[in-house]
Amino acid sequence: MLTEAQVQEQVDFERECIRLGLEKLHKQTYQVESKDYASASVYGCASIATLIPLVVDRIEKTTNRLYKGQAGAAFAEIHQYLKDVEPLAAAGIACKIIFDKVFSFKPDASLAVKVAEAVGTALEQECQMRFYEAECPGLLHTIKKNYWHSSCGTQQRFVTVRTMMNRNNITWDSWGRANRVKLGAWLIDCVCSGSGWFTRQTIQDGKKRKAHIVPTAEFMDIKDDVMANAADFSAIPLPMLVPPKDWTDEPGGYLLNEVMLGHDLVRRGQSCIQGDQPKEFLNKIQKVGFTLNKFTVEVAEHLFDKGIKVGKFVPIIEFELPNKPLDIATNEVARQSYRREAAETMNKNASSFKKSCRTRMTMEAVKKFKDKEVFYHPWSFDYRGRVYPIPSVLTPQDTDFGKSLLKFHREALMNEQAEEWLAFQVATTWGLDKKSIRDRLNWVKDNITFISEIAKDPIDRLPDWEKADEPWQFLAACDEYYHCVINCDRNYTSLPVATDATCSGLQILAGLCRDASTAKLVNVLPSDSPQDAYATVAEALKPNLPEHLRQYFNRSVVKRCVMTIPYNAKAHSNRGYIKKAIKEEFDYQISPEDLTIAVDQLRGNERKGITGAMQRVVPGPMEVMEWIETEVGKAITRGATELEWVTPSGFVVGQRLMKKETERVQLQLLGSVLNTIVATGDSDKVDKAHHKNATAPNLIHSLDASLLCLSTLRFDAPIALIHDSVLCRATDMNLLSTIVRETYMHIFAEQDYLQSWADQIGAETKPPIIGDLEPSSVIESTYFFC
Repeated sequence: MLTEAQVQEQVDFERECIRLGLEKLHKQTYQVESKDYASASVYGCASIATLIPLVVDRIEKTTNRLYKGQAGAAFAEIHQYLKDVEPLAAAGIACKIIFDKVFSFKPDASLAVKVAEAVGTALEQECQMRFYEAECPGLLHTIKKNYWHSSCGTQQRFVTVRTMMNRNNITWDSWGRANRVKLGAWLIDCVCSGSGWFTRQTIQDGKKRKAHIVPTAEFMDIKDDVMANAADFSAIPLPMLVPPKDWTDEPGGYLLNEVMLGHDLVRRGQSCIQGDQPKEFLNKIQKVGFTLNKFTVEVAEHLFDKGIKVGKFVPIIEFELPNKPLDIATNEVARQSYRREAAETMNKNASSFKKSCRTRMTMEAVKKFKDKEVFYHPWSFDYRGRVYPIPSVLTPQDTDFGKSLLKFHREALMNEQAEEWLAFQVATTWGLDKKSIRDRLNWVKDNITFISEIAKDPIDRLPDWEKADEPWQFLAACDEYYHCVINCDRNYTSLPVATDATCSGLQILAGLCRDASTAKLVNVLPSDSPQDAYATVAEALKPNLPEHLRQYFNRSVVKRCVMTIPYNAKAHSNRGYIKKAIKEEFDYQISPEDLTIAVDQLRGNERKGITGAMQRVVPGPMEVMEWIETEVGKAITRGATELEWVTPSGFVVGQRLMKKETERVQLQLLGSVLNTIVATGDSDKVDKAHHKNATAPNLIHSLDASLLCLSTLRFDAPIALIHDSVLCRATDMNLLSTIVRETYMHIFAEQDYLQSWADQIGAETKPPIIGDLEPSSVIESTYFFC
């Protein structure tokens, strides 16, 4: 039972989260305004999305009047410069620049002539970039690839491209300042008259009167409303000092409603009413307490101060600016060289700061929880029933570094099985996740000295442990194994040990259609060592490839394709995965023709009469996915506007996918412009294609969520979940593994769930059931989760 003091401490902590969120919101707004980037602010993004359709309409009406001879001579003169830019792009550029200039802190930034010139210049630069793309697309692609991400701003990117193009004699005929100003002034008029949000105002400045572009009172009211609404949702969600409130008919999670704004039981879900069992599951995992791992915290603090990067741990790395030449004022060559080197250094520092964002957030959270004995995470569902912690830092679903900082608060007395599971964690995080359990344990026995030295002196032995697949979790596992097993000065363990499903999409599909061959391939059935579906598919693919391609198709090249096909990845995605994997592993550029052959032979092509390797190796899952897509299409054709099904855990999935009435234009320099025609972003038309593509993946996700939900309800020890992975203490993993296997058996043996799902969506045909799998066999499978 919580004491009044504990509750008050948590309430005070949540109020601090609200204060920090407001502070962060206002700081970010100030920063973007001070950098002439108000279009990226909260009010800028929200307002521009509403403003663009109004400006597009105004531009189109003016253009139409031109063809009728009613637009006036001034517009006729500048219209020629708009021929290569669609109204949406022109509107997006104008809105962005106007927001940036009007709300800038710089003196005279909002002068009408300066705003007009800035708008005209941005429009010309967009047309210039499109010209370069049309004239020399290969060179532009190379320039972007080599210089784009190392540049610290839009203008530097443009200057880099222009310089490189000029060196290659690709020149652009300038529009001239007068035309840019005229064009910009016309677009400003479209924004002002189309929305009423900005106006031209003459302001007395000493003896001079200057014209400025200023926001109207109407827009300032809109801005205030947007910022007030953003403030309501700005609280920073951090772990809690007490167990979160239970989810009932009332919201659970944080104690204060102000912090829970925007955090519903089901994220972005439909209005499905959830039963007691899903809520019981959520409330159970919310009561699992965590504490910081002092060992990894100390190592992280040392490396953070030293600016040393390890895996996902990326501290800020400061690069010193070059020294100015003594003759910089008179030596133009030295001056240009210094500026170039200084710009490169500033680009590196800007990039370093961006990359360190996640690590800096985590280390700030570490400071807050270092002296806390225990903390908890409020959780919520996504619309398929998967669970996510509401905080974004110090959670079991964090990066490798973030996960290494956590231990369960409740310790367990060491025993023999714990020794083996800790060894399992050491070997798995080192990178032996595809080896048998016996091989992993033997590797640990053969590397006792190596593990001990890392645990005793992690800083000096950094070059050794940073090579691990998951270096930070490997470091944490070495520390726990050393003290609990090797040195035996620690009798209790609380390190989270993780086991993952083997290709969970195929495991679920194998259970649905009871396909024994697929089940064996993904470790649903017992075997002496882990089965490798990716390698099996690669071997089945090779004989049907041309001789010169076979050497390039191994396990790693086909892995991502095999992994994503159960989630409805299409042929064009598979092309990208294969092309990238072959380039990375073999430095070989596969031709488009060979790529087509490979993808056809991997997934099959009915039009060409090709049966793919996936269809031969995992026939059941491929048939089920095709059947799902067909039946969903029929359901939508019959008039269904959304799909709904209940999972074995009782979670109600609501899948509503409507066509978005939007149009997106990708600008060369300023990113994407989104034209939202309907305020909600949705039309009243069902997106049939999206339903057909999304249903199989969502069904799989809802079932793997059910598997973990039902398993957790039977498990009475600390547990954490990552979609298709479970984490618990080493003393409890034998029990949890058994429960997970038994739950899988109950889901797919005691009911014909695929037929049940077919009935729920009103399928017109029977689902394809192979039926040669006995799900009870999974009870004996060592590698179902490993």
